[in-house]
Amino acid sequence: MSIVVVGDAGLDVVAQHAGPIVHGGDVRAKVRFTGGGAGANTALWLASLGVEPTLIARVGDDSGGRLIRTELEAAGVRCALALDPEAATFCVVVLVDTDGQRSMLADRGANARFSPDDVDPAVLVGAKHLHLSGYVLLDPSSRPAGLAALAAAKAAGLTTSVDPQAAAHIHDPAAFLADVRGVDLLLPNTEELVALTGSADPLAAKELLEIVGAVVVTAGTGGASWVDTDGVTTVPAEVVECVDSTGAGDAFNAGVLSSWLAGGSTVDALRAGVRLGSLAVGKVGPQP
Repeated sequence: MSIVVVGDAGLDVVAQHAGPIVHGGDVRAKVRFTGGGAGANTALWLASLGVEPTLIARVGDDSGGRLIRTELEAAGVRCALALDPEAATFCVVVLVDTDGQRSMLADRGANARFSPDDVDPAVLVGAKHLHLSGYVLLDPSSRPAGLAALAAAKAAGLTTSVDPQAAAHIHDPAAFLADVRGVDLLLPNTEELVALTGSADPLAAKELLEIVGAVVVTAGTGGASWVDTDGVTTVPAEVVECVDSTGAGDAFNAGVLSSWLAGGSTVDALRAGVRLGSLAVGKVGPQP
């Protein structure tokens, strides 16, 4: 089964700090350097499940971009990466507190210059599904490329999914929902559901069913819910220690998509997503 993922690919600098960050001060931390980017994360989790993922993204023509390609291809991800001769490869500084919760300082770099020309319809040949990271749509500079990817998938007869990714960047919910009209699955977390509907209750997702085929809501320790015209299906979260929550949603997406596209039930898909999300939070870094 082949799935095309469209989204950011880059580098993460993960700093697990031992106490509160002191402005102008010095705090001890354990610092790791890993691959990152929502698109790359999801593609790698898909590959870990035996799916054949292709990643469409834009990276800098620099050492970071070359490292990303090498690691992705070594893990079984087919890369359709545009090279940017001017902008650096995407990089995020991830600050992880003692509860495993993360705050991110993101420089989208080359990803912010992702353009419709970077989306080659030929890459979609033979694929079953296209998954789009919402970061692409939420940045005005890369939004046209996100829309081009969704249009190309529709023209090729692929099913589609979108993860909104960042509630803080959903400044115009109506515009975002207009962009994702017609996708098969919308995959928000609770904060993103609030940004789109004004409510944290998964039942609120029913109002989105005139726009998308189904809504899959993640609620951290509250589990996950699948909302469609048949009703609401919910599964609990697994009880695990949260070491680093970075990329948990990307892993969840991979679990859901791999199960759903293989013909699994909504319960099966939710459980697969929760299982991968639990694996993600139990380790440092966003990738398997």
